[in-house]
Amino acid sequence: MEKLILNFREEKFNYQLLSRLKSDCEYYLGNGNRNKKHLWAEDERDHINEMKKLYNSFDDNKKPEWLTWNDILNYEIKMI
Repeated sequence: MEKLILNFREEKFNYQLLSRLKSDCEYYLGNGNRNKKHLWAEDERDHINEMKKLYNSFDDNKKPEWLTWNDILNYEIKMI
């Protein structure tokens, strides 16, 4: 049971972090004027790589509906 709770907490944290990273991308490309200091990783490539890692950490049936793999690739094209 403890492992289930730990996995749930980790999964919840990963969703929250991925959401934060997505928000950072939106701000960076908009009002953030493409300033790296507004990115969690403070580097475009590292930021996108972390998003990919987090996205791939979810099982196919648990991937977020609010972000797709293509969304991440589009951020990558726009930011790098």
